[in-house]
Amino acid sequence: MKVLDGMTYNLRGFWLGIKTPKLLLLGLIRLAAVIIITMILASLVLIYHQEILNLIWIKPESRWLLWLWHLLSWALSLFLLVLSSVFSYLISQILFCVIIMDTMSRITERLVSGQEKEPQEMPFFKRFFYLIKQEIPRTIVPVLLTLFIMVLGWLTPLGPFLTIFSSLIAAIFLAWDNTDLVPARRLYPFKTRFKLFYKNLPLHLGFGLLFLIPIVSMFFLSFSPVGATLYYIKEHG
Repeated sequence: MKVLDGMTYNLRGFWLGIKTPKLLLLGLIRLAAVIIITMILASLVLIYHQEILNLIWIKPESRWLLWLWHLLSWALSLFLLVLSSVFSYLISQILFCVIIMDTMSRITERLVSGQEKEPQEMPFFKRFFYLIKQEIPRTIVPVLLTLFIMVLGWLTPLGPFLTIFSSLIAAIFLAWDNTDLVPARRLYPFKTRFKLFYKNLPLHLGFGLLFLIPIVSMFFLSFSPVGATLYYIKEHG
């Protein structure tokens, strides 16, 4: 079953990552980058929480409305923290993690196949901007769109369904962000890579399900390039 295969590749990659010193170091650096940026943005949320709440609704004097105001305050805090986590991931991804992910994938490819297949060497900055360009369709646009659908769902009776649906979509695209590292590095056309992606949606769903587990997801995301590279090398060479 492809869903279980996807979960297995993710778990195998995580295990290989923590027992391989170079991969462990890179994974921990990636994890630290996400945590630090999340803490910075979460701190800003806490500092300006009251000002943001006042823009929406000034604290009422009526005791009958005060409980509703407190409920709104908690809901706003939760929403802003989720928002800060999403943007922390995207910021860290753009500034730090695209290079770390690519390096982890290269190391894994050498461990598994003994060599690294790459059509041409790229200077660092050219490689950096090339990797960021790949992030736009794989992660940045899908994650922002998923967040929009989730927020929209909170405003409709379909909220619970849309929240689950959008979370699964985000997990699938986060998985693709990792499984696409090898074919993107080999400069395969985007159309070819996307076709490979949608033909293996169940596997990507399984791979990404572990990203939906609170807290634990940060560890799996940090080492996900390893499992994704294992999958691509074994299934596609």
